[in-house]
Amino acid sequence: MGFVVLIDQEKCNKDGICVSECPERAIEMGEDGYPKATAVGEQQCINCGHCVAFCPTGAFGLATMKPEDCDPVPEGVSTSMEEVDALVRNRRSIRTYKKKTVPKDVLEKLIGMACYAPTAKNLEPVHWAVIYDPEEVQRFGGMVIAWMRAMRSRDIKSIFPDNLLELIISDAEAGNDWICRGAPHIVVAHGPNDLPLPASPTACTIALTTLEVAAPVFALGACWAGYFNAAINNYPPMLEALDIPGNHDCHGAMMLGYPVYKAKRIPVRKKARITWR
Repeated sequence: MGFVVLIDQEKCNKDGICVSECPERAIEMGEDGYPKATAVGEQQCINCGHCVAFCPTGAFGLATMKPEDCDPVPEGVSTSMEEVDALVRNRRSIRTYKKKTVPKDVLEKLIGMACYAPTAKNLEPVHWAVIYDPEEVQRFGGMVIAWMRAMRSRDIKSIFPDNLLELIISDAEAGNDWICRGAPHIVVAHGPNDLPLPASPTACTIALTTLEVAAPVFALGACWAGYFNAAINNYPPMLEALDIPGNHDCHGAMMLGYPVYKAKRIPVRKKARITWR
């Protein structure tokens, strides 16, 4: 559908907020005082919806996004600095999980929240692959170990120090799960590798970070699965098993589940290193 501006003139107060908020200069004020598409609006619009979101009267709409299509911003809902501080600083990488699966509707809600993370040019390039079955998680974890064994035997070039490979492989052979940490689920973010900027790596990283920070709202814990993601991008059997599209790259994997333990203290971190200009 083309870029079509829809204005309810009975509601429009001609304040120009939609024009000010448009990041791509796709809207301008017409001679009659009402907003309209610019000459390059069709090419410039990224369908971010800011024109619709910021209109105070609900007068502005697009053919692709009408005011009634959008959820209203809740009134009277505020978050204190203390609440945000607690949410951010209490974030922990969880590596001990209960043997309990998370309902799919909860994971869908969490991933749905992560879809509101920002993306360059509103390209929304993030796709999600969820390894839901805990047995499948373990099967994929075993494939990561197989990849590491191949690196140890020099069948493929190693990207890890030999001592680290030996440690992880011997730990796995002892029955421990260094790769997935017993998490019941793994979430992988991937996106097209032919976009400008490039957009997909940053978008996937921001989306996964949003997911990780939001996970405790659902009583969930999360942890970046670095070895898992490294295997996806360097071991073809992993990529094939995940059935990732050929023009996509994976940009992060996250363990998810219910934590066994709850942190009682916030670890000390370095102070922010800031250079003021």
